[in-house]
Amino acid sequence: MFERPAAGERAVLVQLDLGQGLIDERLSELKLLVGSAGASIEAVVQGRRQAPDPKLFAGSGKVQEIGEALRAHSADIVIFNHALSPGQQRNLERELQCMVIDRTALILDIFAQRARSHEGKLQVELAQLEHLSTRLVRGWTHLERQKGGIGLRGPGEKQLETDRRLLGNRVKMLKSRLVQIERQRKVRRRARERREVLSVSLVGYTNAGKSTLFNALTKAGAYAADQLFATLDTTSRRLYVGGEGAGASVVLSDTVGFIRDLPHALVAAFRATLEETVQADLLLHVVDSASEDRDAQIAAVNEVLAEIGAADVPQVLIWNKIDLTHAVPAVERSDCGNIRRVFLSARTGEGLDLLREALAEVAQQAFHEDADRESGTVEELPIQS
Repeated sequence: MFERPAAGERAVLVQLDLGQGLIDERLSELKLLVGSAGASIEAVVQGRRQAPDPKLFAGSGKVQEIGEALRAHSADIVIFNHALSPGQQRNLERELQCMVIDRTALILDIFAQRARSHEGKLQVELAQLEHLSTRLVRGWTHLERQKGGIGLRGPGEKQLETDRRLLGNRVKMLKSRLVQIERQRKVRRRARERREVLSVSLVGYTNAGKSTLFNALTKAGAYAADQLFATLDTTSRRLYVGGEGAGASVVLSDTVGFIRDLPHALVAAFRATLEETVQADLLLHVVDSASEDRDAQIAAVNEVLAEIGAADVPQVLIWNKIDLTHAVPAVERSDCGNIRRVFLSARTGEGLDLLREALAEVAQQAFHEDADRESGTVEELPIQS
């Protein structure tokens, strides 16, 4: 198996049109992902197929074109903006004589770079190992350095079988640790619920400005950058929103950003972290209003929310980055008077006062009017562009 080159790989990107639509947006997103991973983009190979080739995904002619681009630019890695089967990946590496990764592996690589907390690192490692478990080839032994093999190999056991067993043991251990962390999280959550504090989670497409908004509201200093998946670890802070009694403050949580075609392995591995979203009383769905692809991004976020069981959690759309669209700060309400959208700029601070007022209103309704959320206090809000 090919060794991964050092940081700063020279990459050839592959984006095929398989009839899924939004090809330009998908390619633009791939370029951002590759840049976030630290690679340089040397060439882009595009094409159109009715369906993936079972052996090489792209077909022999297109693979030859990819090989020519590799040699012309002295590139050392090929990145497909698609999910490759283990067989397709091995066949492509054999044909191209370089490392080939797919979209899932690319996102996992970025997550591995971004994880900071102990829990985040465990979740990323679990997702990586479960992805790699189907891609083991003979001689792949970097999971654990073996010294002589005594005590590790059974009679006649082959190296590949040993690798799989070691990987299985590691996956089992990681899952056990994450279960313990989730138990601790539930204890903290129950304590918070006893104090009757409204739980609010920021959700949204990656790079929509969630962490910038979180910092602007809480002064928490969470990491924020113009990168995809700048935030992986959930950060929570108490935020005073005004008023009296239990509704005077909320607990605001910043969560990992979502992306279209988010690998299921990542959703599963980060389910414990995303539990904060499922258990929230209100979701602030942060939207990059300056993006031409915002409608598709909103749909992608709602798709992941449905996958993790958070589709029924009430949400308010936060129309962020109005400084780029020249919109004015405002609060949009439904015909019933419920808050639907808040227009603001987390970067400049325009409209933050309106968001605080909106949160105060929701908190006061929740704790002083004892309203039924599902029947109208904060109804699930229709998404409109």
